[in-house]
Amino acid sequence: MRAAVCFTIDDVHPGKSSDAYEAGGDLNRGALRHLEWLLDHHPRLRVTLFVTADWREISPFATRSILAKIPLLRNRIYLANVLPQGTMRLGRHPDFVSYLRSLPRVDCALHGLHHVKKGTNIAAEFKGQSRAKCELMLERAIEIFNEAGLPYSPGMCPPSWELSDELAEAMIATGLKFVASARDIRTPIIPGAVNSMSGRKGVSVFYPERIMKGRLLHFCTNFQATSPITRAHQIAERNGLIAVKAHIIKVAANHTALDGLDESYCNYLHNLFTELEDRYGDELWWTSMAEITNRCDAE
Repeated sequence: MRAAVCFTIDDVHPGKSSDAYEAGGDLNRGALRHLEWLLDHHPRLRVTLFVTADWREISPFATRSILAKIPLLRNRIYLANVLPQGTMRLGRHPDFVSYLRSLPRVDCALHGLHHVKKGTNIAAEFKGQSRAKCELMLERAIEIFNEAGLPYSPGMCPPSWELSDELAEAMIATGLKFVASARDIRTPIIPGAVNSMSGRKGVSVFYPERIMKGRLLHFCTNFQATSPITRAHQIAERNGLIAVKAHIIKVAANHTALDGLDESYCNYLHNLFTELEDRYGDELWWTSMAEITNRCDAE
């Protein structure tokens, strides 16, 4: 194989959390219909859905602006409304779980417990947490997946890309083997390129690599809606991994995600995948992060 392609989607959870916050998880009527379309048109495509066990976030940004300005206090309260615990717990939405299980060539992995925390960095729920607290949160998330009967791959994309050493140790302790905690869509694709954008700094932009003394395999997102197709070509020519990212949520409160999986991004991904198929044919490995991890573990 010359190179590989992974496609991952973040923030997957059951349905809508409010009228203004489209989660897109309303089965084949929401954003996931675009995923179905891509799977139908690209039979070699593999997809990993990063699923939140009990989604509670309503707004990704602070809406209590006055409280957000008060030191100490702002770190002890939720600075935006949140859903009651259990509202979006996977086990309470069996149709959603069944739908995910029915999708071909799709696996699920973890995307946090609640996707929300107190303080100004609302989505980064593991940031600043001790190893023991991180471990408890991961154990609860895994318990929810098991209760719901949703199989999961042994990995996680931490919300907001936040991977501390404490969280990494907790992941290892709970049996997780891979992590996607970096995004760099700007650094040129040159030998030795390392992440300088979101998440863990200094990791390879287009090669999976071992971190935490070899106990976790790390992946960096390097392609999304704003990336030119030539970037994918450059990664392939370097024998790298084209790690394509989408978010299931297009509009959250007043924020529009550039990589939200709407019709426009779906069409762009279709063009990208078609171009890669035509250009590289069987030289390209259409795979998943879990499959790469299994291959590395077997070597």
